[in-house]
Amino acid sequence: MRMLHTMLRVGNLDRSIDFYTNVLGMTLLRKNDYPDGKFTLAFVGYGQESDHTVLELTHNWDTESYDLGTGYGHIAIEVDDAYAACDAVKKKGGTVTREAGPMKHGKTVIAFVTDPDGYKIEFIQKKERHDSAD
Repeated sequence: MRMLHTMLRVGNLDRSIDFYTNVLGMTLLRKNDYPDGKFTLAFVGYGQESDHTVLELTHNWDTESYDLGTGYGHIAIEVDDAYAACDAVKKKGGTVTREAGPMKHGKTVIAFVTDPDGYKIEFIQKKERHDSAD
């Protein structure tokens, strides 16, 4: 077994695709309209679906926004440099809701950004790897 995708309902598909591709650097892998069901599915990710877990962006044509509720947490993305990732998001018009820095009660550097629909994305800075002799 392997994880295939996480589905997010989005109010404006073009705006969401723009955010995930142009702000976060993902690739639009495929997009299909389902006129009988009045919805469109778009899949975005950092690699092909055959090898990577991706995001499914679901746009129901008659719904402009959703109540995110209190059960959903966030998507986590590993980045080389959380500080630089936040700067890049801001330069592209994205919203940083928690600047990069060590997490409370730990040393891992994290940051949070929000997509156009209010979903949270956590950047987790890649930890330096040390040889076992260190």
